[in-house]
Amino acid sequence: MSMTQHAAPAVTTPPAPGAKQTDGRTRERPLLLRLLARPEVGVFLGAVAVFVFFLIAAPSLRQGSSMATVLYQASTIGIMALPVALLMIGGEFDLSAGVAVITSALTAAMLSYQLTLNVWMGVIVALVVSLAVGAFNGWMLVKTGLPSFLVTLGTFLILQGINLAVTKLVTGNVATDDISNMDGFDQARALFASSFDVGGVQVKITVVWWLVFAALATWVLLRTKYGNWIFAVGGNKDSARAVGVPVKFTKITLFMLVGFGAWFVGMHQLFSFNTVQSGEGVGQELIYIAAAVIGGCLLTGGYGSAIGPVFGAFMFGMVQQGIVYAGWNPDWFKAFLGVMLLGAVLINLWVQRTATRR
Repeated sequence: MSMTQHAAPAVTTPPAPGAKQTDGRTRERPLLLRLLARPEVGVFLGAVAVFVFFLIAAPSLRQGSSMATVLYQASTIGIMALPVALLMIGGEFDLSAGVAVITSALTAAMLSYQLTLNVWMGVIVALVVSLAVGAFNGWMLVKTGLPSFLVTLGTFLILQGINLAVTKLVTGNVATDDISNMDGFDQARALFASSFDVGGVQVKITVVWWLVFAALATWVLLRTKYGNWIFAVGGNKDSARAVGVPVKFTKITLFMLVGFGAWFVGMHQLFSFNTVQSGEGVGQELIYIAAAVIGGCLLTGGYGSAIGPVFGAFMFGMVQQGIVYAGWNPDWFKAFLGVMLLGAVLINLWVQRTATRR
């Protein structure tokens, strides 16, 4: 009888583990690229460079009083640049922002003086008017579907004409009457246009308000549902509407935020100088938009931050005062700002492409 031999079962050895395979979708980006993806990083570096440059070129800027002046100039731009930046992140912009500041100040001044009311009545009515102008811009935009450029250009021309015509009709002049002796003026001035002492240097209250508004805007953008709506409607309003974002509400309230900023800056101007020139404000809207763009906001919407425009406004204040303290011809100021704007746009474009490249 033959015996059948069975072969021992083969033992298979598992392959040694190799290097972990990743693709461009799962690989973590380098820290530098993640930092560059932040919209405020580029303008922060630019602000530091401008700051150092003028500290060297204009030694008088190293004094505390000079820096307080720079911060004051930056704050008057920065307070308006914040809501303008939020509006731009939401995909729109407002050409009437500059003259809306003067409309607010004129309303408060003439209502208080001509009707001999407490100035706080003028302040409250001016707030209502400013919010109404913003609501009108937003309503026209969502109802007609027209570009915000055309809607707010029309509002700009309407307000410019009203500012001049109504002021001449009511006061017989191109400026409002002095309201410094009216009831409530001192209290309103303390809120909108006072100063406080820091180490022997007088600092304007607008600097504090500027930083408070910046912190609040940052919290809204990054920590609230409304902030998500702003980014959504700026990125793609049709997709945002499809997932339940209230596009009309978001757009209108963003324009109303610009109106609130115009009211606040208008009150500051009124209670700083006691009177208002009706022809002012033209061209300031471009400064606000430029500060937001330099701060990293894209004209196409859906991208930006509230911190970036803070540095953008600081750069404006530094350049504006730095040229004066350096003893240069101030006629170069706008040329310098133009170079800064173009440089910021090119840097933002490069940063966006670099940060999104896999």
